[in-house]
Amino acid sequence: MKLRSVCLLAMAVLLALNGTVFADDIDTEDALRQIQARIEVLEKKVAEQDAYIKSQDSLVQKQQQKIVEYESKLSKIDDKLSRSPVSPDQVLQGLDIGVGATMIVQGANNVNAGENTLKDDRADGSYSADITIGKEFEESDSRAFLHLEAGKGNGLEDDIALYSNVNRDADDDENAHLTELWYEQDLLEDRAVLAVGKLDPTAYFDNNEAANDETSQFLGRIFRNSPTIEFPDNTAGLRMAYSMTEWMELGYGIFDANSDWEKLGDNLFNIGQINFKPNLFNLPSNYRIIGWHNNYNHIQWSDADKTKEAAYGFGLSFDQKVTDSVTLFTRYGWQDPEVYNPDITATGDLNYSLEHSWSAGVQVEGANWGRANDVLGFAIGQIYPSDDYKNSDASLNAKPEGHLEAYYKICINDHFSISPDLQYIWNPFGKDINGDEDNVFVAGMRAQLDF
Repeated sequence: MKLRSVCLLAMAVLLALNGTVFADDIDTEDALRQIQARIEVLEKKVAEQDAYIKSQDSLVQKQQQKIVEYESKLSKIDDKLSRSPVSPDQVLQGLDIGVGATMIVQGANNVNAGENTLKDDRADGSYSADITIGKEFEESDSRAFLHLEAGKGNGLEDDIALYSNVNRDADDDENAHLTELWYEQDLLEDRAVLAVGKLDPTAYFDNNEAANDETSQFLGRIFRNSPTIEFPDNTAGLRMAYSMTEWMELGYGIFDANSDWEKLGDNLFNIGQINFKPNLFNLPSNYRIIGWHNNYNHIQWSDADKTKEAAYGFGLSFDQKVTDSVTLFTRYGWQDPEVYNPDITATGDLNYSLEHSWSAGVQVEGANWGRANDVLGFAIGQIYPSDDYKNSDASLNAKPEGHLEAYYKICINDHFSISPDLQYIWNPFGKDINGDEDNVFVAGMRAQLDF
């Protein structure tokens, strides 16, 4: 019942009870009008109070909703704060830091390039330093790797013109530069792996257990990797591998062919590898078959106007332990003989192209003579320039260039070793440098320090 009706009813009751008509003293109608006006004022105030209460209820509901949201956020923050803080030991867990330095001195009896006169003797040195940082992320079956490098000196490499030079470690850049930076993820229950970043293609393809490390094995480039594979320098790339069985692994990589990180889709170096690991004689072995394609602009020997040709080739790289301390190895490579890469030159900016190369050798560990950590290595190989290159200039001899190398790594302790190294090269640069037909003999010493 409304307030107005209640008041009117109350007034009527009072008048009836008194039984008296106040006609003389009070105008009944005027009193009723006053009461009605007061009732209207009261009703208005009540309506205003109702509206205010409703607005306050809405505000309270919004405030309660915000409180619930804040409580949820605080709960999450409390959950994070309640976790155990990461200790320095946990940060360092799985972190692998390596530091190394390589120092090389070499002398040659016959340098045939650079500012040297014919048949000069010369001795040069070089050094390089490496810092590697690897981190294993066990919770995600992944890892990251960073490699910094700096060095000084070209050694003899700027004094001898060869198809394949004599100091693979030379790095004439004293400014520390980023050589590798990549992330690698295990996939398919650890049967596959994917790596992406700045990669070294030679770390994954054309590998060899006995001839793949210039800091501890052979120094000559021909024995480090096949000279008939146009590996780009450390560059943007992606590498995948899949282990089909314990004895067979498939690998594939795609890289920026000219290492400039520009127009990555235009210049691509593609390479694939099958690695068979049969463990013959119950000893470790690897039999790798390699195929590659490089669509970076090559020039055709027979038609210099064709400057956007691709190149391709294939290779083999085998290593087989025959005893616990003796490993045999061999490599073979072939590449398209009709074109050449203008960015691949010998000392003196000499253009050339290769067609075949082969190498073979042996690595013997020193356990047989009481020096278990020492290593003796011997290798021989030849590099054949392409017939198209030879036919491009009637004055070229383009003889096969031959290489011999022997080294003995002497471990002084777990951190330091020295390696006397001897190299002999016949038909240097195919006997096409200044009419020089003399062979080159290189004697050197390498020191390796690992922290």
